[in-house]
Amino acid sequence: MMKFFLFTLFLIPLINNWWLLMNLILLSCFLFFINFISIYYSNLSYSYGVDMVSFWMILLSIWIVSLMIMASFKIKSSLNSSDFLLVNIILLLFLMLSFSCTNLFIFYLWFEAVMIPTLILIFGWGYQPERLMAGLYLLFYTLFASLPMLLGIFFIYNTSFTLYYFLIDLNCNLYLYLSMILSFLIKMPMFFVHFWLPKAHVEAPVSGSMILAGVLLKLGGYGLFRVLNFIYMYNMLNILWIVISLFGSSVVGILCLCQIDIKSMIAYSSVSHMGLVIAGLMTCNYYGLYGSLILMLGHGLCSSGLFALANIMYERSHSRSILINKGFLIFMPNMSMFWFLLSINNMSSPPSLNLLGEILLINSLMSWSNLSFVFLGLTSFFSCGYSIYLYSITQHGSLYSGLKFNCYGNVREFNLIMFHWIPLNFLFMKSEIFSLWI
Repeated sequence: MMKFFLFTLFLIPLINNWWLLMNLILLSCFLFFINFISIYYSNLSYSYGVDMVSFWMILLSIWIVSLMIMASFKIKSSLNSSDFLLVNIILLLFLMLSFSCTNLFIFYLWFEAVMIPTLILIFGWGYQPERLMAGLYLLFYTLFASLPMLLGIFFIYNTSFTLYYFLIDLNCNLYLYLSMILSFLIKMPMFFVHFWLPKAHVEAPVSGSMILAGVLLKLGGYGLFRVLNFIYMYNMLNILWIVISLFGSSVVGILCLCQIDIKSMIAYSSVSHMGLVIAGLMTCNYYGLYGSLILMLGHGLCSSGLFALANIMYERSHSRSILINKGFLIFMPNMSMFWFLLSINNMSSPPSLNLLGEILLINSLMSWSNLSFVFLGLTSFFSCGYSIYLYSITQHGSLYSGLKFNCYGNVREFNLIMFHWIPLNFLFMKSEIFSLWI
């Protein structure tokens, strides 16, 4: 594991060479995959190690960061392009450290450290002046539950004399349960504490939106994977989070149909999908955990790809409004095909990781309670509805006559979307590799 940290640090002197850096990060993704795929638990040293959940999350982080750089090509010609690359590499390093540590306090440290490069991305390369308020929402929603979590970690150390995930053994009480859970629920985000996410997505640059949707929401899910190992005594309270998440997924599906901003619609669909992930994790059964991991991976790739497509559209029309962005089927027919592929993946069509994850989560929640079928049915229906709506409203209709278009798409943009779509659909063919951690 340490050699990959050092490899990431080695990339910093190369920040003046945009394409070389991006290709080296892509190469490191394949090297990481080859090194660890056959190992159940590896390189446990200095409180760092990789099991299968960590492995897939780190792999997703490296993949998405390389695609962020590919998507942000417009920044290459600006004066601060090397600063942008430096922030991306530091963000990747923090994500790798947070996903690979086995100590609860060190995880907390890197979990909070990830906020800093993300805020710099939003503040430095965001679009409107409102990005300052969006960044503050992101920061304070996340920090709100972090102090109770830190106090809980200190209490755990005083009680069980270790912070190693798999050795913690203590009698959990209600306050400790809430302090350890709430920070991750806000991070995911759960319905009722989700308002920071659409705001941050809309104001962030394409790279910020891709890393937020692709990886940072998954930090909350990963934290729940770890924390639920030792606070299982209060699992009867999980019903509260399951009910809120299922209800929220249905309501947010309706909200998606009311949006007139493309990025805002994709951001709200993230809240809906993460609601299913929270509900699956809280059931604490085999299908729930397995399905949550797969849906987090599928959503990370699909949502990141949709934000990349929205940015391709924004670079042509300089607007995110669905009232202006119409008729792109006439203007960019090839890109319209990718819109279709990612839209149907967003509503969990076969063969995609989203479908596999949702099937397992539906099984998990139906075995937990038969009544959950009401919300699950509504969530699936609205998911299908807003995905079809997003595709049809942007691709059909007549082009706005006031626009001046000069580029039908280039190789970089097609590669960018292909690199999202290929793993999303082809990993489905070898889906048993996700369950090796169980």
